[in-house]
Order: sequence, then C-alpha cells, then structure tokens
Amino acid sequence: MVGKPMVLRDWQKEIIKGIYDTPTRNAIISFARKNGKTALTACLLLLHLVGPEAMPNSQLYSAGRSRRQAAVLFELAAKMVRMNPDLKAYVLVRDTAKELLCSELGTLYHAMSAEASTAHGTSPIFVVHDELGQVKGPRDDLYSALETGMGAHEAPLSIVISTQAATDNDLLSVILDDAVTKSDPETKVFFYTSDPEADPFAEETMRAANPALGDFLNIKEVKAAAEKAKRMPTDEANYRNLHLNQRVNAESPFVSPSIWKMNGAEPKPLEGRKVWMGIDLSTSRDLTFFASVAEENGSVDVHSSAWLPGDGIEEKSRQDRVPYDLWEEQGHLNTTPGKTIRYGHLARHLREVFDTQDVQKVAFDPHKYQILEPLLVQEGFTEDELERFIPVQQTYKFMSPYLNELEAYLVEGKLRHGMHPVLTMCAANARVKEGRVTGDRLLAKPSDTERIDGMVALSLAVGAMASDLGPTDSGPSVYETRGILTI
Repeated sequence: MVGKPMVLRDWQKEIIKGIYDTPTRNAIISFARKNGKTALTACLLLLHLVGPEAMPNSQLYSAGRSRRQAAVLFELAAKMVRMNPDLKAYVLVRDTAKELLCSELGTLYHAMSAEASTAHGTSPIFVVHDELGQVKGPRDDLYSALETGMGAHEAPLSIVISTQAATDNDLLSVILDDAVTKSDPETKVFFYTSDPEADPFAEETMRAANPALGDFLNIKEVKAAAEKAKRMPTDEANYRNLHLNQRVNAESPFVSPSIWKMNGAEPKPLEGRKVWMGIDLSTSRDLTFFASVAEENGSVDVHSSAWLPGDGIEEKSRQDRVPYDLWEEQGHLNTTPGKTIRYGHLARHLREVFDTQDVQKVAFDPHKYQILEPLLVQEGFTEDELERFIPVQQTYKFMSPYLNELEAYLVEGKLRHGMHPVLTMCAANARVKEGRVTGDRLLAKPSDTERIDGMVALSLAVGAMASDLGPTDSGPSVYETRGILTI
C-alpha cells in the first residue's frame, strides 16, 4: 500500500473519535503486533505538529526503550512528510537528530530513547510512549520525566502504544489495570486481547487481539506463528504475548498471576496459634524477608515482614524500578539505619515474635546466620528457642521439597497472603531452575535487580510447617503428596 492514500478502518476511527470527541489526558492503545499502531500514531503526531491540533511553539516527543525503537515512529512520520507535497512544504526533517520541525508554527518533535542521559527539563504537550510493555517493574525514569513535564500545559495528550507487559508488576500492567476501572474519565483505553481460556490457535481467538487480521495484517503469517507455537511449546508464551496480546511472561514463573491472586485473601491473625517461620537474610542489596505461617482447617495464613537498609532507599528504588520508598511509607517495608541491614534490629524483631506467638520452627538460609545468632543470644533467646532454628541449604536437594509443599498449597488455593506488595513482587519475579540429573528444583531470579527473597522465605516456612503437621483426618498431608501437583 506504499504510495496510496491512507484509508482509516472503522476500528481506527473509533480510536480517534474516542480520543478527540471528549477531553483526553491519557490514551492507551494495546493490541497485538503488526496491527498498525505506529502508523496510526504517526498520523496523530503530525496532527499535533502541523495539523489542526498543533499549538504554536510546542514540544512533541516519542519515547522508546532503545535508540532503534525510538526511531521507528520518527522514520514512519518522516516518510509521510516526504511523500506528501503539502506536508513537505511545511515540515523540515532532521534525520540525524531524529526531529521534525514546523518553523512556521514553532512546533518541534523529537524521538527520545531510554538510553539518553535525561529527559528532565522537557515540557511536552504531546507524548507517545512506544512499547511501554517492555519496561520491567512498575517504574521507568523516562516515562516519569516526560509525564511530569507535561504539567505546564492546559490540555496535554499522552499516548501509550504497546502490546501487553509480561507481569502484573510491570509499569504498563499497573497503568492499564488502573485505567480499565474507568476511575479517570480523561483516560481512554483501546484494548484488544484474547481470552486466556480460549483456544490460542483458533482463528476467532486471533481476531480478538488483531483488528487488522486478514486486512493489512497477513493472516498466513499469524497462523504460521501459531503452528510453530503448537509444535514447540517453548514458543507458546512468546506467541501469546506478541500475537494474542496476553499478559504472559516468556519465562515460566514459579506461580502464575492467576494462581497467586486466587490465594490473595487477607490472612487471619497469628496470635494464639502455632506458627512456623521462614527467613532469608541479606546484607546490603537483597531484601531480608521473614514469612510467618499458621494452619487452620487445611488453609494457611501468611504474614510477611520485609527489610532493607534505610540509607539510599530512593536510589535503590530507581535502580530496581520498584517503589521501595513508597512501600516504606505505607508500612509494607521495614528499614534499618545505614547502608547495610543491622542485624540487631532483626534480632529484636524476632524476640518480639517469639514473645507474642507460639513459634514452632524457623527454617532459614544459613548464609549470614553466623552474624544473627550471637545477637539472638544477646536478646535472651534460650537454648531451647535457638534449637527451633533449622538451617536449610539453598541447593536443589534441600530446597526442592520445600518448593513442592508451597506449590501444592498454591494450586489448591489454600494460602491467604493478602497480596502483600513486597511478597507479590517476589512471586512475580520467581523462576524455577531444574536439576539436570535429579529433576529437583530451586528458585532463581531473572536478573540481579529482581528480588525473590520473599518467596524463598515463604517456601521455607510452608515446608517447615508441612513437615511438622503430618497426615490429617481428611487424608494425606501436602507433605506426603509433594511433587505430584505442578503449576
């Protein structure tokens, strides 16, 4: 269709009308790849650069994850300008700077990437966030800088164009989940996705996420991708995300988001009940996490306590792209003075737990315990109390049974963890490594900045509890059935 006039489809008209018929501050356009998101957005960009929506002397930006991605929208808009004599007469294309300039109106568009040093100081009236779904975690400096920079204008417009993110904890998911509640009338959502429960390889399922299927999206190519995913299960997650616009991580998580939410009820208090704990210690970078659990009629209540050093928590929030500082303000995260975890605070906290709860056993990662133990003695822990601390080596052999216990409770919907935000983040990050010989499993994190300490602590607590409870009148315990149920 190169060189032909662009003819809007009905679904494209609905998007444009939805944005411009009523006041709009934010628009989220999400469907599967190759459905013309960038072409449509390039038209809107030119509308604000040199068309009837243009404001004199205004700044326009597009934001991409990389320089190459940031240039995609620019290059398409530049081609439109070069191929249209009317536009070419008014718009100057600056290829090296990735800019479009209308000198008569004083409007300037610039393509910016997350690799650029800073976006602070900009004052855009129009912004396109391209493929925001690639941002991992709930924060992104470039997104925040551009959004806050729009505050000086009376009627700015921010547009997100992207396929879905991988997890609930990622920035696009957070924004999208809030937007679909329709709590803000100036936020518009145009969301095409396939039902996760539908047959992923059926043409009807494909059409739900691909409004251009069979039109300017080649249906043969999409079906070929479906056939490949059917032959090679390792490609299915990628197919679901890119072609069905589903929120799916290409890496298999230990627990799926739907299973985690199924177990998200508020936990009951632990006072007066037998309690088991799991603790995962750290020093400076990782979280220290305490998980406490108690069983009642086959269900397990989970209480979480997360810790980080207090100094530099804002910087750590930026590095990990996780709102630790906000969680601290909300009371979901504890901090100790200094740049490393002060184990004296941990020892005093454990003393309080033992004084107020009937702690049966504390399963722990032996790493750094030699620092904690003398401080426990200083806090008055008796020999009997110290004997309840059970070391569990973080190896396939020792951790696999604990993971099996936790997995079984999760699959059966027997946990109540209250969607504690720090623990939920750890659950979203947790992956599984499998031993090549034995098939035993171990939790792993996708990268150095993604934390899973809460899930390690939770698996230790649940495993310790299950090993103590043994068979019940209702049948074999989860401990006895470990390894049978999988997610």
